[in-house]
Amino acid sequence: MTRPASRGRRRAETGGFDRRLIAPMILGSVLNPINSSMLAVALVPIGRAFDVPPSQTAWLVSGLYLATAVGQPVIGRLVDAFGSHRLYLLGAALAGLAGLLGALAPNLWVLVASRVLLGFGTSAAYPASMSLLRSESERTGRKNPSGVLAALSISNQVIAVVGPALGGLLIGTGGWHLIFGINVPLSLMCCVLGTLWLPRATPPGRTVRVDVPGMLWFAGSLTAFMFFLMNPAVAHWYLPVLGLAAGSVFVRRELGTDQPFIDLQVLGGNGPLLATFTRQCLAYTTSYAFFYGYSQWLQEGRGLNASQAGLLLLPLSATAIGVTALTGRRGRVRGKLVVGALFQCLGCAALLLLHADSPMWLLVVLSAVVGIPHGLIGLANQNALYAQADPTRMGSSAGLLRTFMYIGALFAAAASAVFFRDGATSPGLHAMAWSLLGVAAVFLVLCTADRSLARATTPGQTTPAPRKGAYP
Repeated sequence: MTRPASRGRRRAETGGFDRRLIAPMILGSVLNPINSSMLAVALVPIGRAFDVPPSQTAWLVSGLYLATAVGQPVIGRLVDAFGSHRLYLLGAALAGLAGLLGALAPNLWVLVASRVLLGFGTSAAYPASMSLLRSESERTGRKNPSGVLAALSISNQVIAVVGPALGGLLIGTGGWHLIFGINVPLSLMCCVLGTLWLPRATPPGRTVRVDVPGMLWFAGSLTAFMFFLMNPAVAHWYLPVLGLAAGSVFVRRELGTDQPFIDLQVLGGNGPLLATFTRQCLAYTTSYAFFYGYSQWLQEGRGLNASQAGLLLLPLSATAIGVTALTGRRGRVRGKLVVGALFQCLGCAALLLLHADSPMWLLVVLSAVVGIPHGLIGLANQNALYAQADPTRMGSSAGLLRTFMYIGALFAAAASAVFFRDGATSPGLHAMAWSLLGVAAVFLVLCTADRSLARATTPGQTTPAPRKGAYP
């Protein structure tokens, strides 16, 4: 019988893209969005189980994204240095362990610890996948694997928006513990597929040293800001000061070391890439705040259960998948971003119309409208990154893109803690909607004003990989 590795080698010799890589890439990359989206309908049941308010359950969101914000850049660098295989398997195993810990958690803070561990575990698959895509593109000569990028984006969209319904089903079947326990079989599948199909090749001539002090300064800066944002008050003035001080030390250190935790040189002279990272942060601040805030309001403000709240987010799934499928192979980045930003503004404004007796049809229409930017923005920023990043730093750049996304998620968690301090009420939702409308408007302005997006891939082109410094 022909062994899997032999079949993979024969396919590589033919010069075609090794499609056996797609299954482990997709399965690994969805571990984070499935855990993010299922939690959206579990926050209220978990709060009731441990008798804690939304301001404390918000740490379940923040814990995951603090870990991923730290984990993505360093794992991206490790992928660049050691290849995808080992990092992918280690991350999958860590995610399974985190799922087991969460399913058995006796209190909220053990549950938060499991989310932190889960954040580190799910940080490996995305930079590993982007690195694999780059190496496969160079091997096959197909410089713009838009079909594979679209498949990754669609799979993440599907999981992210089907996750609430799946989470509601699991909670209705066996309680919130099941949304953590599901990580065990998923991680086992990742380990099996990764062992069978991911190449074991290591990039030649690369050594890496983990910048532990840089990690600590970065984590300390983010944590200080998060503690302030979760409970802003004049008496806590020292927290943002500490955050700025730690951030300054971090930047100075990273620019002065040859193997930094976050490769800030990725941004050196590359204004378009920095703009992409900024757009990612703004877009996902709005996206995650809607996702978690709207889900909590459906249960507390509208009086639905977790299963019903999950089902009401399914229209978001349908439009997101449809939009991604229709536009995935079209390379015009700027148009997707502008349209996505306009619909984000529309969705935030629509939140102002919601009340405890809002009709179901309005809730369904709102979910469907918000699915449009879900289907456009993530894929557009991913395509922009692919065109703008230095190919030799693709893993680092991909990790940094995810870091900015998770910083946006941290801002979203802080918004939930602030505006839902007394519960997910309609007045709290409306106050959140006004702030999100402002963020979405800034995002729209940046998308419209960024002329560098015209240099990204256009339909039908196979744009060569950019050289370092190709964008001023």
